[in-house]
Amino acid sequence: MEKLPSCARCSLNTEEKICRSPGGKGPDFCPTRFMREALEKAREKLSDRVIYEFARQASIQEGEGYINREVKPHVRHPVKPRLEEICDFAARMGCRRLGLAYCGGLQYEASLLQKVLEAHNFDLVSVVCKVGGTSKEEIGLTEEQKVRIGEFEPMCHPLAQAEILNQAGTDLNIIMGLCVGHDSLFIKQARAMTTVFAVKDRVLGHNPVAALYTLNSYYQRYIKKPFANNK
Repeated sequence: MEKLPSCARCSLNTEEKICRSPGGKGPDFCPTRFMREALEKAREKLSDRVIYEFARQASIQEGEGYINREVKPHVRHPVKPRLEEICDFAARMGCRRLGLAYCGGLQYEASLLQKVLEAHNFDLVSVVCKVGGTSKEEIGLTEEQKVRIGEFEPMCHPLAQAEILNQAGTDLNIIMGLCVGHDSLFIKQARAMTTVFAVKDRVLGHNPVAALYTLNSYYQRYIKKPFANNK
């Protein structure tokens, strides 16, 4: 690839962008302009009936997250938190059995989510990250690489979480708080489509975007110098 797409660098106003408006503009790194073949391949995937319906319902769900859409001039008025959107979308797709792969550090939050989903008549299969109690030594960790040095420590096992949910025949999976990398393994191995309710951020109370909002103040070190390898 001679040029790399870089949408995050685009400084055009929303209404000017070629991805937002027919006849719009795009900079030299705009994939809408120079990656037509990739876009056509993506469009061909919509010929799959399951993918087509998933994409269609997801877009309907996006619209229904706002009210007063018919009012002009349009002012966006969102009304549904992600928790409600997940319930709506699962019902819209006809999903009855949901899977929850969650971090043990969010045990309380998982119990609350289970109550909500069951109150909405979903069957929930929930699996904690430490399922199986497999020692971290089985994947080659030394004592110095453990969180609790000198003690038995079970590994997070997203492969087992995915396999258990696969065997349970879940219609849609939900991730809550899996570690970086563990979430990737789960998504790769899970058979059903997967959505994310919450991600883990041990420092920022599971709100990782807060670091971006404070790049000019508390977290300016992230753009001033390389990350420190704190040990």
